[in-house]
Amino acid sequence: MFSQSEIAMKRFWVYISVLFFVSLHAEPEKKGILPPVFSQKVSELAQFDTRTRAYISPVRIMWTQNEELIAGAENLLLPGNGQATTAKTPKCIFTSKEGKRPSILLDFGCEIQGGLQFVTCKRNVTKPIKIRVRLGESVGEAMCEITPENGATNDHAMRDYIIELPWLGVCEVGNSGFRFVRIDMVEDNVSLPIKEIRACLVYRDIPYLGSFRSSDPRVDSIWLTGAYTLHLNLQEYLVEAPKRDRLVWLGDLHPEVRTALAVFGDNEALSRGLDFARDETPLPGWMNGKCTYSLWWILIHRDYYRYHGNLTYLKEQQPYLGKLLKILISNVDKQGNEHLEKGRFLDWPTSKNKKAVDSGIHALMLMSLDAGAEMMSALGDVGLAEQCSETASRMREVIPEYTASKQSAALAVLAGIVPAEKANKDVIQVGGAKGFSTFYGYYILQAQGLAGDYVGAIQNMKEYWGGMLDLGATTFWEDFDIDWKENASRIDELTPPGKIDVHKTYGDYCYKGYRHSLAHGWASGPTAWLSEYVLGVSIVEPGCKVVKIEPHLGALQWVEGTFPTPYGVIKVRHNRRPDGSVESEVEAPKGIKIIKR
Repeated sequence: MFSQSEIAMKRFWVYISVLFFVSLHAEPEKKGILPPVFSQKVSELAQFDTRTRAYISPVRIMWTQNEELIAGAENLLLPGNGQATTAKTPKCIFTSKEGKRPSILLDFGCEIQGGLQFVTCKRNVTKPIKIRVRLGESVGEAMCEITPENGATNDHAMRDYIIELPWLGVCEVGNSGFRFVRIDMVEDNVSLPIKEIRACLVYRDIPYLGSFRSSDPRVDSIWLTGAYTLHLNLQEYLVEAPKRDRLVWLGDLHPEVRTALAVFGDNEALSRGLDFARDETPLPGWMNGKCTYSLWWILIHRDYYRYHGNLTYLKEQQPYLGKLLKILISNVDKQGNEHLEKGRFLDWPTSKNKKAVDSGIHALMLMSLDAGAEMMSALGDVGLAEQCSETASRMREVIPEYTASKQSAALAVLAGIVPAEKANKDVIQVGGAKGFSTFYGYYILQAQGLAGDYVGAIQNMKEYWGGMLDLGATTFWEDFDIDWKENASRIDELTPPGKIDVHKTYGDYCYKGYRHSLAHGWASGPTAWLSEYVLGVSIVEPGCKVVKIEPHLGALQWVEGTFPTPYGVIKVRHNRRPDGSVESEVEAPKGIKIIKR
């Protein structure tokens, strides 16, 4: 017999499979047209949502209070149609008495971005009836009160509020990230018949062009969970979380963009977010108030250009990019030391380690200047390209101490100032997944790949990101530590006595307790990493005109998948032969030159 959590996980993967199938057959995006009753001016100024809606019925009832006051609760699990009716229909009736009110907790199977739809039936009085709605990314969050001790908030998105439901009508409310919903009657002596309570998933209906399958189902689950985590954040703009902060954070966007390109290919939300950050940050200001996030903006544009090869779009960035690069150059002294001041931030777990932060920013600055030289060369600005290269050369003479920080060690490797094998041996592979972080874990995996430690990287990935899956995650979290698993309950269950509520108990900095986001785009990095390093698809020339296929299976026996390009989808299959060598099959669209290694 399967446990309730196992059944819920199976339902989640069925849902994801359906979403994947539907996305493959999705119609291309269309610009809306207002009805002709509107004036031409109004029509020209109107904005149209690029997203769609899908309605999802709950998959299970997890808990009730005063169950005797709830009749037909199982009817809420039936498929709905969103239409109120006067005909007899299966319904759930909540009845409150003097001082005694019913409550129910529903599970929608996986994290979603969106709200709720209530369809009500006829009742004796037409007066609206009040209910309390609590949304939660975990069971614990849906059941909690907003208190400083819990860390739960209504910041950024409402997750705890009272609404009024109409008589014989449809009501849609909410805009947040959640999986679980608790509903409480808040008035005495009323009866509320409800035909449907459905989650409204708001998402971009676009195909999953990229894919990944291997001999290890756990690895496959990590790839797809990362892809779905990114998908939830691919809203009108590319944001970093559906519950919080729902903002265009540039650091978060780097792994998000890499994942988006590996799964969906190019999408207008990517350029929209990058342009928004540029336009919202007049120079010499730093994006999001952090000097490092302006560095990430540069690195994203270099990676993005390599993918799309659109020189016209890159030229649109040239005025801002050129000025930003000159500001960076002016902040490097003759010895090659950087002197950036405001917003010296890598990721939250590194914040208290000043030497690690300094080392990491030095590496990021160097990487950004290299990227700037590459883009300025493509744009024909030879002078600025040379200035970037010369400054980067001076910075390479400086090797800051990375102080046993896996984050800063990884950046030092990626910047080319520390040998990958040395950093991996001395720092990164020590303790396995201990010291990983959800954001910089992507770069740690990259550094391990450059060191040739694919067995270790995949094992760390399975332990770290797989640890979230073991605790019931259907999306990857803002932060995680593998030590949190000890004596922890799953997020998709009521915390048993003697167990630790992992969502409530852990977290620091801006994500204490239930404020902690359990669907954070910067944690999607393993998806991009598996596609590039394990499936082995990397871009050699801008626009994917030349693509290298170099698989690294680690301990996997086979791997197959797809990678989207501007020319179409590349299909790849790698099999390990008995002698340990790898046999590869590659199918590429016309216009792409494939280099096999």
